[in-house]
Amino acid sequence: MKFLFDLFPVILFFIAYKLADIMVATAVTIAATFAQVGWLWLRRQKIDRMLWVSLVIVTVFGGMTLLLHDEAFIKWKPTVLYWAFAAALLGGMVFLRKNLIRSMLAGQMDLPEVAWNRLNWSWIGFFTFMGLANLVVAFNFSTDDWVNFKLFGGMGLMLVFVIAQGLLLSRHLEDNK
Repeated sequence: MKFLFDLFPVILFFIAYKLADIMVATAVTIAATFAQVGWLWLRRQKIDRMLWVSLVIVTVFGGMTLLLHDEAFIKWKPTVLYWAFAAALLGGMVFLRKNLIRSMLAGQMDLPEVAWNRLNWSWIGFFTFMGLANLVVAFNFSTDDWVNFKLFGGMGLMLVFVIAQGLLLSRHLEDNK
């Protein structure tokens, strides 16, 4: 359910783009992200830092897209978001000496230190790659291709990555039984 909740703005962006254009889709995405935060706030649920970061980035880059009527800004948004996540994970390791992936998931699984470090580096690499892939598609293919990639390509790559991580981690989880 959380996965669908997180995809809510992306799905609405896709639908709005297909029904109207990139400007309408951008406005819908900004509104949908504010709605997500508002929904959690009204229900007195914790609003993840990732959602706050996403709200700021979509508002800034989406706002610039709408204000300047230039779709390049909204096309940069996924890359900035992915690279912000990668930078946070890297910064946690380098400056705070803290594995943020471990901080988020330690209550759900017990892994050896080497596995936590590999997992953290894997996510840093994945987010870096996704940011680059977004730029390649956004600025070398049509906007229509980019919108399709944003939903289907991004979601597909994320699914493959998460499954691969699960398979790699499963051997550590079995060792700890």
